[in-house]
Amino acid sequence: MSTTQMPVRITPETRGLTAAQFQGLADVPPELEWFANLPNAQTRRAYQLDITDFSAFVGMQRPEAFRLITRAHVIAWRKDVEHRQLAPSTIRRKLSALSSLFEYLCERNAVTHNPVKGVKRPKANNNEGTTPALSDAQARALLKAPPADTLKGVRDRAIIATLLFHGIRREELCKLRVRDYQRREGIMHFRIEGKGDKVRFIPVATEAQRLIHAYVEASMHGEDLEGPLFRPVKNNTTGELRKSLHPKSVYEDVVKRYGKEVGITVDVHGFCVHSLRATAATNALAHGADIAKVQEWLGHANVSTTRLYDKRRHRPEESPTFKVEY
Repeated sequence: MSTTQMPVRITPETRGLTAAQFQGLADVPPELEWFANLPNAQTRRAYQLDITDFSAFVGMQRPEAFRLITRAHVIAWRKDVEHRQLAPSTIRRKLSALSSLFEYLCERNAVTHNPVKGVKRPKANNNEGTTPALSDAQARALLKAPPADTLKGVRDRAIIATLLFHGIRREELCKLRVRDYQRREGIMHFRIEGKGDKVRFIPVATEAQRLIHAYVEASMHGEDLEGPLFRPVKNNTTGELRKSLHPKSVYEDVVKRYGKEVGITVDVHGFCVHSLRATAATNALAHGADIAKVQEWLGHANVSTTRLYDKRRHRPEESPTFKVEY
């Protein structure tokens, strides 16, 4: 008995794309495909700005012009950004963005080589990260800053605890759903969707559990498993509260606000949401956590990034400064 199947006949009614749309997608240049395939929105925005900067410098009008770029163009651009006195880390990111694009073009046979290869990049700071971490006293003050008698205060305490005890990124916090706060092997965990769509599970600290429980109980959305865990307490525009917090709001309305109230923004230059991530990592390492476990905990692809938070070899209290006597 024959198992040969007759081909399915495509009709205008069964087709998802029109002929014009089909041809239009087939003609998408690989330069634009590369942008579309970057999974992380923040990385996509940063890389898009970097590529736009390069395109403006060399005077490109169309994406296809990338195929005419030589190493001389890249070196001239690097000299230009150095002349603008951009930070070494920013220059490295810009060159990485351009190199990533050309690697993709090479894979698609759109160009014959990557002109960024061999172009000297500024040395990275491999000793210590630039994001400031808080002291234990500052972390405790920040945790206690939100009022305990308002819904917003209860929510903000839970947010700060989630950031300080688990070292997650603010984008990861904003993506948390109620179902992502779940019990595994008898212990409460966060299910975190990190960069590159990688998922990791982090045990929840006891203090954070207490504060999250108080918040979910007060806001009464614990049964809304598909809804966001942290959500607005008011919305003067549409009234819709069943939505995720915006990362900017986490900084402006929570971290920065209470940091200013307790004096952290004055004492700690560069204080931001990432400071809470740096604080968690630094604290965990200082108290004996294995650096490989901290790498997994933070969702770092490379342990060298985790080492930026390892300050055990140069603790300020052990500095020769405090041995000097006159």
